[in-house]
Amino acid sequence: MIGGGADPKRGQATGVPPAGQPIVKVENLVKRYRIRAGGGRRRGGESDYRVAVNDVSFQVARGEILGLAGGSGSGKTTTARCLTRLVEPDSGRISFDGIDVRAARGRTLRELRRRMPMVFQDPYSSLNPRIKVGAAVVEAGRVHRRPGSEDGGRFVADLFERVQLSPRLAERYPRELSGGQRQRVAIARALAVGPELLVADEAVSALDVSVQVQLLNLFLELRDDLDLSIIFVAHQLAVIAEVADRVAIMHHGEIVEAGSTERVFTHPAHPYTQQLLASNPDPRRGVAASGA
Repeated sequence: MIGGGADPKRGQATGVPPAGQPIVKVENLVKRYRIRAGGGRRRGGESDYRVAVNDVSFQVARGEILGLAGGSGSGKTTTARCLTRLVEPDSGRISFDGIDVRAARGRTLRELRRRMPMVFQDPYSSLNPRIKVGAAVVEAGRVHRRPGSEDGGRFVADLFERVQLSPRLAERYPRELSGGQRQRVAIARALAVGPELLVADEAVSALDVSVQVQLLNLFLELRDDLDLSIIFVAHQLAVIAEVADRVAIMHHGEIVEAGSTERVFTHPAHPYTQQLLASNPDPRRGVAASGA
């Protein structure tokens, strides 16, 4: 479904997640970074901290796609990385399927990361250039003892078909693939561990518009076929309009507006949301229209 925005049957008119226990619940999340003074010396004092994420709260339901949108430096990527503890929050609560993410250690934390892997903007940097892409996918499955991973060839073929890649590409190295193919491999590797939530951080922003269209359709298919939840981080409102049921707009580390994608993009309430939309007057037309 490209060009029509989020599925109205899934989008929530009130911006409230569907009823039931959310798979992710974030409450009052805060992350600060200490600022270095000139010459590399640290200064003391409260004013020497930059607040990247400030009192952020949201929920994600099972089978829902939440878009985190905002400009550069808005805090959306830091928020996403706090969820998987790639960045350690300073305060707040993160709950995944009822488990306290911030309190998780050792095996519990590894299992949480298996259940909510990240898909990054640059797949080349997250793939080992010395390992064939099929082997990288098999390795991910075997590390987490996923069913079927012992049969490497069949395991990879099934996952590559799932992400619409030819199984023959499994014998290639990352440098031999296009950007869109590498991103599909990265998605296949995330699927190899049996996730329940995908955290996609600018996963299509570096790709050509035609490839973006294909990958956004793929994310929607994966959500529907596997009942995955997805947090989709993007600065492009047209991308968010294509995939997200609900959207949270971030600015200076805070969520300034949240609600159904349809409501936020048609009746924005916050001045910053209005400013973003002014630079992209009709994001609901989607990336397909922008590439026409």
